[in-house]
Amino acid sequence: MFGWIDTVIQGILLGGLYSLYATGLSVIFGIMRLVNLAHGDLIVLPAFLMLALVGVGVPIVLALAIVVPLMYAGGYVLQTVMLNRVLGRNILPPLLITFGLSIIVQNGLLEGFSADTRFLNVGPLQSASLPLGGGIAFGIMPLICLAAAVAVIVLLNAVFYRTAVGRAFRATSDDVQIAQLMGINDRSIYALTMGIALAVCAVAGFFLGARSNFDPSIGPARLLYAFEAVIIGGLGSLWGTLAGGIVVGLAQTIGAHLDPEWQILAGHVAFLIVLVIRPRGLFPRAVD
Repeated sequence: MFGWIDTVIQGILLGGLYSLYATGLSVIFGIMRLVNLAHGDLIVLPAFLMLALVGVGVPIVLALAIVVPLMYAGGYVLQTVMLNRVLGRNILPPLLITFGLSIIVQNGLLEGFSADTRFLNVGPLQSASLPLGGGIAFGIMPLICLAAAVAVIVLLNAVFYRTAVGRAFRATSDDVQIAQLMGINDRSIYALTMGIALAVCAVAGFFLGARSNFDPSIGPARLLYAFEAVIIGGLGSLWGTLAGGIVVGLAQTIGAHLDPEWQILAGHVAFLIVLVIRPRGLFPRAVD
């Protein structure tokens, strides 16, 4: 009995990490209708950037504070210089560009850091836990990760629903032609969107490195988990993305509890079941 309770708890905590992976992807799709195939690698990239900063003596918290705005700026430039040029009715050019970017990031990290697995040392928090009795415990870092996922979604919802720029985001997402007629520069909105998404990727990269080992090749798997969480939750729904991440996390931990070899497969099966029952996801709603 306690074993199953612990499995559910760990699945929810793992879902917090997956929802962080997925939030940036959900924002990009909700506003731009763009599927970023480099998204997983852009989660791994900031983890390596923080690793490099920590390696030269920068405290881990300061490294995170440096990398988040750096990734925001990178996303803004990426959208302005490259992706805005190819956005349109044809979805193939953006897909090809982000696919190429994925390959470049992976090989760049491989060249710079080798194929060895790494981790971010966050000190005592790495293994700290809160025992609840009966062999059940909350890991402190996974708990912080779940809290960070909720905080990111609350912050993004505040931006989208309580600010002037948020109204521009929603208008552009609803109908870009009408938004243009109202004087909104959709290209600037898209650049801000990508910047925000990559800033969230930096937060996700921090928890990726703090919770597990990582190497340059794991980006596509992170993209897959993020994609499944977004689809399960409902395209464009931020709270749905959190729910989708938790569904994937629960499926994986329950699968691992039954048989360790079933962990990854169970997450994919849960994705397929939800897709068959509710093709538009659990909470289908655009970011509007």
